[in-house]
Amino acid sequence: MNSKRVISGMAAAAMMLGFSTSVYADHYGSRPVYDYAQVISATPIVRYITIKQPVQECWRDTEYYTTYRPSPRVATGTLVGAIIGGAVGHHIGGGRGNDAATIAGSMIGAAIGGESARRRAGYAYTEVEHARPIRRCETRYRSHREQRIDGYDVLYRYKGQKYATRMPYDPGNRIKVRVDIRPAG
Repeated sequence: MNSKRVISGMAAAAMMLGFSTSVYADHYGSRPVYDYAQVISATPIVRYITIKQPVQECWRDTEYYTTYRPSPRVATGTLVGAIIGGAVGHHIGGGRGNDAATIAGSMIGAAIGGESARRRAGYAYTEVEHARPIRRCETRYRSHREQRIDGYDVLYRYKGQKYATRMPYDPGNRIKVRVDIRPAG
């Protein structure tokens, strides 16, 4: 009986040893291994973009504008009315109120003379053209195209085999590769 126990114990031990070996291989065999490969080419992936920039452009210009002045006849009628009204007011007023009557007569005479001249002239005004220098500015957009590198298409050789990958930077003349070693089966 002892020999049967020994054999079954040995079988159990062998089974445990086989199980622990496979656990050991799975646990430690999955640790990454790194090596270096030779870069054959690194081609930039180029994208063109259009950039618009606001630019303020200013220049000198001439602005024309018109003013309207009453006809000279209206001014003459106002002046004549003021003189006549002042003379009438001076004759009407007496004593201390003489100066006040003269001033009031001039004002009333100017208003009446100006209105009368406006009616006769048909409310005519003289147009006077003026010009003045001004500075004008405008925002315009200038655009230009720029190149942007989005990454690199890298072709490399490892152990006689060629591989390709895309990277965000140029790796230089060698690239670090991860070597995955696992049992086949």
